[in-house]
Amino acid sequence: MIFNKNTAKKTAELLLQINAIKLQPQEPFTWASGWKSPIYCDNRITLSYPEIRNYLKEHLAQFIKEQYGNPDVIAGVATGAIGIGMLVAETLDLPFIYVRPEAKKHGRKNQIEGIVPTGKNVVVVEDLISTGKSSLNAVKALKEVDANVMGMVAIFNYGFDIAVQNFEEAALSLHTLSNYENLLEQALDADYITKEQQEALQSWRTNPAAWNI
Repeated sequence: MIFNKNTAKKTAELLLQINAIKLQPQEPFTWASGWKSPIYCDNRITLSYPEIRNYLKEHLAQFIKEQYGNPDVIAGVATGAIGIGMLVAETLDLPFIYVRPEAKKHGRKNQIEGIVPTGKNVVVVEDLISTGKSSLNAVKALKEVDANVMGMVAIFNYGFDIAVQNFEEAALSLHTLSNYENLLEQALDADYITKEQQEALQSWRTNPAAWNI
């Protein structure tokens, strides 16, 4: 679920403006999964633009206050959400931790970096939601130390059916600044793509694993 329409369109505009999101329906990217994709999203680029990262952190922080009140801890999902998660925590004057995909093989062998939030109320910050698998893996790690995970917020969500299913099965709320639907609307309004390209982009999200131009 998006925060609101205006924020969704503005976030999409900013991500397109700095090429944090690239749309190339005629020259698709290849994801690590092997999927051919007309879109590539790297929200870490936003950290290099102070005005844009401030817009993102302020809206994420505002929503957390409105939706969750006063959580005890903000957790970022490594590695993509460490930067934005820390900025959100700083804005809210809250402790920050981050969660690795798995425990380190050396040293203290931590999966959670920072003070382990046993018994604490935690909101998780992500940069990007695709299938939701890695995001929910972080939630699982937090729950294993008896943290109370209140919900998750993110910058952008592809809106895949499998992600919706995964979050429903985990009984976890997810809210994002923007999503694929609003991205395509904004891209078309700004003449970033044509109507024909919009149709190709819409068909990809329906079945990304089998999509072909």
